[in-house]
Amino acid sequence: MRTVEVLFVIIIILGAFIIATQFAVLPSPRQSFGTNLRELSQSTLETLDGKGVLTETVFKGSSDPAWGDLKMALSASLPPNVVYNLSVYDISASAGGAITYQLANSISDAGFGAESDSASFMVTSPNVTFTEDPQKVGESTGQNITLYILNCNDANGWWITGYTGQSLASDFKDLLSPYFTSTILINSTYQLRLLLENSTSLEGTIQNAVVVNTFGEAVPIPADYCQGGSQQNEGYEGGSYAKFCYTLGSKTQQYNWTWVSIVGYPVYYVSNTEVFTDPDDHNGYGIHGMIQVGPAGLNAFLRGLDGDPYVISGTGITGSPGDVTFNSEALENLNYYGIYPDITQTATRALPDSILTDYQLTATELFIRQPSYPNYIPAATYKHTGGGVLTAIGLTRIPDIRVAALALLMYYRPTVYRSEFGASGTSRLVTLQLGQQGGT
Repeated sequence: MRTVEVLFVIIIILGAFIIATQFAVLPSPRQSFGTNLRELSQSTLETLDGKGVLTETVFKGSSDPAWGDLKMALSASLPPNVVYNLSVYDISASAGGAITYQLANSISDAGFGAESDSASFMVTSPNVTFTEDPQKVGESTGQNITLYILNCNDANGWWITGYTGQSLASDFKDLLSPYFTSTILINSTYQLRLLLENSTSLEGTIQNAVVVNTFGEAVPIPADYCQGGSQQNEGYEGGSYAKFCYTLGSKTQQYNWTWVSIVGYPVYYVSNTEVFTDPDDHNGYGIHGMIQVGPAGLNAFLRGLDGDPYVISGTGITGSPGDVTFNSEALENLNYYGIYPDITQTATRALPDSILTDYQLTATELFIRQPSYPNYIPAATYKHTGGGVLTAIGLTRIPDIRVAALALLMYYRPTVYRSEFGASGTSRLVTLQLGQQGGT
């Protein structure tokens, strides 16, 4: 009896196995153990493009020898049992926005069975170049704004460790001159005097100009504004050169300048290596040819910008928030203008926001204020309601002129016109279809 039961069990198991075998769908050998054809296709296209093979070939005529080189490159890049079909398509767009693809050329080494996979890659013509044409500052309002950069050969700078005022002037010109109708280097303190006096002998348009002081915390001073000079009453008074800084602020308002201090405490020293030749004429750190004005310089400048009577005040007003990061507006402009300083900077000469009400200013700020110093602005462009602008970058040395450049561009907002790769015939779509030989 048990023998019959065992036979029945064996028959049932064999029947189940036969039925399961008939209906089960097993993966083919190439699916189980073969190459991932899609990934192989994509990586092959990317490798050929990286080597320049695709760019050099797909825009050439079908009879060009370069196609033979591409075939050899494909054969060398693929396993021996993988066959390929590479197709190149022209891309065009209709007036209604529909995209069409037209076969331009194709190459292959064998036919395909039932199974294959493919990947696509967009290639841009090597004859297409990317260009940009920035709008000139003031163009949108019909103004002809000149960029003046202090490059005085008879002055020294401070808080610009590793640089000179002259080297920074050259760098600043290279960075910003495309945005201005004319860029003029002020090569001596004598030429600075011409600028201050609105001399017609100086090139450019002085009214509404941008004046960049690349000498850091020091500012060049013409000999005529020094003690004993013809403009002494405008420069030296009561043992201090704060009056000269007041004159700079007054001229900034009078001519509607944008005065740019690229780093540190603005107008903290005055410098003229031809006049300040006494061994004691130095900043206390071995940089000769300059005299310290101290906090009185900026205080006087702001009073001059505001049109207030000259009063000398040596009270320091800056704070040191430490590390700060660009705000969202600045980050957007970094990408727009393609200027990329470190997004974190160290502010040790930040100005208090009390100057906004004290001197009738509005600020275009660059950084998020440090929570522990909420009332201090690390760097900004300050516009006076009656005319005149001060850009003050209150960061520590070493200076990064890209921050000052960003501040100016954020304030003036010139448009940058960029070329696009949308012209007909500048792009082609490449599709690589792969199949695997052997096995079913």
